[in-house]
Amino acid sequence: MPTLRGDALEAYLGSLFKAQVKVISLREFKGDESGEELKGFGYGRPVLIEFEREGERERVVLHTMSSNIFGHEQASDRACSLLLDHATFNRLPHHVRSLDVGAFTQDGALMSLRETEEFFLLAQYAPGSLYVRDLQRIMATEELAEEDEARALALAEYLAQIHACKRDAPELYRRRLRDLVGHGEGIMGLTDSYSPDFELAGPDFLEGVEKQCVSWRWRIKDKVHRLSQVHGDFHPFNVLFRRGTDFTLLDRSRGEWGEPADDLSCMAINYIFFSLQRYGFLTGPFQNLFQLFWERYLELTGDEEVLSIVQPFFAWRGLVIASPLWYPHLAPEVRKKIFTFIEHVLSVDLFQVEEINSYLSRSPKVPLTFETPNRDAGGNQPPAGGRGGCPPSPLPPPTPSLPRSAGKGGGQGEGVGDTPKPPGGGEDGR
Repeated sequence: MPTLRGDALEAYLGSLFKAQVKVISLREFKGDESGEELKGFGYGRPVLIEFEREGERERVVLHTMSSNIFGHEQASDRACSLLLDHATFNRLPHHVRSLDVGAFTQDGALMSLRETEEFFLLAQYAPGSLYVRDLQRIMATEELAEEDEARALALAEYLAQIHACKRDAPELYRRRLRDLVGHGEGIMGLTDSYSPDFELAGPDFLEGVEKQCVSWRWRIKDKVHRLSQVHGDFHPFNVLFRRGTDFTLLDRSRGEWGEPADDLSCMAINYIFFSLQRYGFLTGPFQNLFQLFWERYLELTGDEEVLSIVQPFFAWRGLVIASPLWYPHLAPEVRKKIFTFIEHVLSVDLFQVEEINSYLSRSPKVPLTFETPNRDAGGNQPPAGGRGGCPPSPLPPPTPSLPRSAGKGGGQGEGVGDTPKPPGGGEDGR
């Protein structure tokens, strides 16, 4: 946590008010009165600052936020809250005014953000060709090239490696599952994006999906031993391959820690998706890649528990690839099978890799129900592989180059600019 230094505070206030400033006292602020003079700065507690400017004494209150379990676990969460406060305080009559919003720098200085509007990220350029190009080629030729199986295995091995990095932070695991269901980028954000008159997935169906996913959250939210290092948006538009199995990832999303089933479902559903568009079910080269990907991951991790966790994550990714917003030209029959898959996968306690086509071809014998599932189903034991330290990056960094892409994540690779990914980034629109 930063330390509030008198000299740094005076420099900041002097810059804000464009005058010489002398800080007289710092006291904990309790809403309508000041407490005792502070001997140390406590991050998260408001501080009443008394200072002198041009011979006059003035008071301001410095607000910071501490990490907590109510959606403020990460620094970006706290920044979002303070930026929103600054944007809205002065628009409400009789509300105390916000004078500025800023941040502490690494050396303890206070930096104003008052001139900012929208934020940006400047990323390194990475050469390569998007993995989606491979899947499009396979869909067109119905054949696997020499490197295709090796690449599917490499992706599974990469996930096994990063997921071996565990963290003991129960609040973060529960937060990630809460966001899966209720966040604007999660399941409820997706269901809200469907038009009420969309015939293939009407309000009753989408409400049922939401309720089932809430039940799934209650089933798995205490499996906090599973919290792992994740990518968070691990789909073919976010993987750049060069020669062989040498690759770089783009657009890590939604935080550093999460549930491994997120990354697994994000990539795996694409093998299903492309096969559906070509064959109407999972078969041929895509079935081969799907099975290789899953089997290699399970072989390396021993994480059989993920098969009783992945269901709501598949539902989330399914809602995206079936969405008329992200894929307006998708054939109705493909959408229907994806919705059947969502309905079916949410109804099974144990996801079975070899049963994909049965999940796609018919609705479950028991329709969507909204009772809380058995929370003990699937066990509550940590997967094999232990909780060892985070492994080093398995890939060397790409050769530095001048940025050539305006989008988050750096380069788009060779021949990619003519086919942008869906708005919001990626196969799954996220």
